[in-house]
Amino acid sequence: MDSEWINIGYLISASLFIFGLKNLGHPRTAPKGNQYGMMGMAVAVITTIAKMQLGEGIQWVLIVAGIVIGSLIGYIMAVKVEMTGMPEMVAIFNGFGGAASALVALSETWKWIDYGAPDEGLGRTVAVVAAGLSALVGWMTLTGSLLAMYKLKGGIEIFGKWIRTPTWGPGWLNPVKALLMISVFALIFLSVESPTDKNYIAAIIGISCLLGVILVLPIGGADMPVVVSLLNSLSGIAAAFTGFIIGNSVLIVAGSLVGASGLILTMIMCKAMNRQLFDVLFKSFGGSDKQELTRTKVGSDADEVAMMADSAQKIIIVPGYGMAVSQCQHQVKEFADLMTEKFDTEVKYAIHPVAGRMPGHMNVLLAEANVPYEQLIEMDEINPEFPECDMAIVIGANDTCNPAARTGEGPLAGMPIIDADQARTVVIIKRSLSVGYAGVDNDLFYEDKTMMLFGDGKAMMTELNNAIKDL
Repeated sequence: MDSEWINIGYLISASLFIFGLKNLGHPRTAPKGNQYGMMGMAVAVITTIAKMQLGEGIQWVLIVAGIVIGSLIGYIMAVKVEMTGMPEMVAIFNGFGGAASALVALSETWKWIDYGAPDEGLGRTVAVVAAGLSALVGWMTLTGSLLAMYKLKGGIEIFGKWIRTPTWGPGWLNPVKALLMISVFALIFLSVESPTDKNYIAAIIGISCLLGVILVLPIGGADMPVVVSLLNSLSGIAAAFTGFIIGNSVLIVAGSLVGASGLILTMIMCKAMNRQLFDVLFKSFGGSDKQELTRTKVGSDADEVAMMADSAQKIIIVPGYGMAVSQCQHQVKEFADLMTEKFDTEVKYAIHPVAGRMPGHMNVLLAEANVPYEQLIEMDEINPEFPECDMAIVIGANDTCNPAARTGEGPLAGMPIIDADQARTVVIIKRSLSVGYAGVDNDLFYEDKTMMLFGDGKAMMTELNNAIKDL
């Protein structure tokens, strides 16, 4: 195919990626953004295959088999995963992206071993450095993402025994990280003179894999959303480096888009957590130990809550990970509709940036239940309304409305929270008084104005809706 048509194909692909990224900025347009992204990738794959000018034989078999197998794996994972497992799936996909880029870079360096390295000069230096950086970022992203996935999951099951993922990071680990990073850069520098040396290649891969583990290992649960976002950015950067190696412009563009957007999202997440990225990576805020519960609270029932809601003029619903676990978003929407129609109550939803362990988790769930987008209010906008709120209903949220964040101590220190404790009455729907993801007990549970509905979110919301209907 003529080079002009190849360039046009890549231009169309890059444009679709950009339009897709733009549409992903709002829940209403996000499905269209995903469609643009898929179309862009399809155009990129077709254009790249056309550029290769393949003849008949094994090459077509391998390409078609790869596309079919990859598509089946992606489809099965997308269909089977529940909303509660989305953070883990995003983490593992980040790792796959980094590994794919690193494997392409490795195949190119293996070609140099068999057929000779590029001629000395700037082109060779750029290719070798890009290959080394792609290996560093790609393999580091793979091992870091695997560990992040198991941290989000809470552990790993081996031979029927559940083993909790450790959070461990003594002070001397930071100099080790720096030493390993310097070692990789030194190996990349040496590789410029000897790009076909297998020992350098193996050493870069091994150290990069180790770096991914020890970078994520000290980070506790509270900061894992930031880590997943950063790993997403790194997977894009690895792809961009690989694009330089194989001379593929669309890979450079797509990788740069993912890297830049992921880094922006990481900064937004750090702001939402009131963290500096450096602190997240090197100071291990996240918390490794869960507090022991020493207090108790007598639970309420749905009839009591319904009687309190009867006189409420304004209710703010605070969704959390527990809502995702119980899949009660439709019952929550039914509750809001009942209160609006029967008592003319104003109902809004307070959305914390990291509610549900990943950005947009709650927005997607509530959009699935056809909750109007204008009722989903971000934390900074909704917080000033809580002092005038008659009732705050917290469904499965814990850390995101824990007043301990205001004390300046512990894993949640300084993290902006939903000000649910400032409402006149607080209703919390939760299975138990257990601590949240950061392992910190919540004083809000024990306040006199707090009513606890202990149980599964869907069951409790169904009981509450029935109680309201009977009023």
